Amino acid sequence: MPFAALSSELKQYLVVTGNYWAFTLTDGALRMLVVLHFHSLGYSPLDIALLFVFYEFFGVVTNLVGGWLGAHIGLNRTMNIGLGLQIVALAMLMVPSSILTVGWVMAAQALSGIAKDLNKMSAKSAVKALVPTNAEGTLYKWIAVLTGSKNALKGAGFFLGGALLSLVGFQGSVLIMAGALTMVWLGSLFFLKSEIGQAKNKPKFTQLFSKSAPINVLSAARMFLFGARDVWFVVALPVFLASQFGWDHWTVGGFLALWVIGYGVVQGFAPKITARTSGRVPDGRAAMIWVGVLTVIPGLIALALMNNITPQISLVAGLLIFGAIFAVNSSLHSYLIVSYAREDGVSLDVGFYYMANAMGRLLGTLLSGWIYQHYGLVACLWVSCAMLGITCVISHWLPATDKKMSVPS
Repeated sequence: MPFAALSSELKQYLVVTGNYWAFTLTDGALRMLVVLHFHSLGYSPLDIALLFVFYEFFGVVTNLVGGWLGAHIGLNRTMNIGLGLQIVALAMLMVPSSILTVGWVMAAQALSGIAKDLNKMSAKSAVKALVPTNAEGTLYKWIAVLTGSKNALKGAGFFLGGALLSLVGFQGSVLIMAGALTMVWLGSLFFLKSEIGQAKNKPKFTQLFSKSAPINVLSAARMFLFGARDVWFVVALPVFLASQFGWDHWTVGGFLALWVIGYGVVQGFAPKITARTSGRVPDGRAAMIWVGVLTVIPGLIALALMNNITPQISLVAGLLIFGAIFAVNSSLHSYLIVSYAREDGVSLDVGFYYMANAMGRLLGTLLSGWIYQHYGLVACLWVSCAMLGITCVISHWLPATDKKMSVPS
């Protein structure tokens, strides 16, 4: 079907999704470029991971303030500001190698973190504004496709970053990505409508924190959910694979890239998976059940490693199972926050929720390096198990509904 023949809402969804895809591809590629470049300079994996602390920290601030900003000026503008800031962050890395210090890269990563969370908050919030009221099945499918495709493209970005680095070097890679993203940004300025997500009643700055009980509960659950993933995935896992199993850097990077792509594919199919198991739109009960299943996985991996039961197979197989179940949890949460969010000023609620998401990632990143350095991967897995248990308890207070949905085609 020609683009011109599509409905206005679908056209805007495709523009939003295209922006999100382009941003995510450069975001994944940039992360891999920084990792590989600083690895070649002799930095340890823990030192490299710490380069991204500002990236995560500023995500916390951006999600909180970005939601308020989106409600005031519109989600099209916050999305375009995010694209523009990512171009500036890439431009900062085009300086000569002598200027490319750790502090400079951390500053560029901070700007990239602001850009990423403005873009993500805008994309997820915009879907709520584009889907008709009470069309919960459509909302779930659109959110699942957006979220799943984002993670698949982030994994593809890892490959892109490594390939570009091999072909044209660090500065050349950054230049190509900045040029491509500039073209996307110009197209977005032209095609994206100005009124998406702009609140009719402009919220005060003091309304940044959500007063909705379901959103506060879901945000707390999200923080511990993502902390539980990153406490062993961000630093501990890649260092363990390299130091204990003897995997080279490319094998580690390639495996994790494929894991992220597979994770994204499962997210995209989450509506079919949850519809088959319940036949209803997912609710608080579904969130509690799915995270309950997930809680068991890191504990089983830890027990296998403690008892030296085929460690390599146990870890890889456990990671794949964890990724698949975590993907369903993540996609289900992404749907619930958009479903719970108010119609007028949706970005405030979504921004607050993703602030909690960023806090979980920051906490997980810091704990991953500290716990692994002092106690090892098994300890990281047990902490992950405990955080998932907390998520399960928190999810008990999420509201339950009984809305049926057809299995998505």
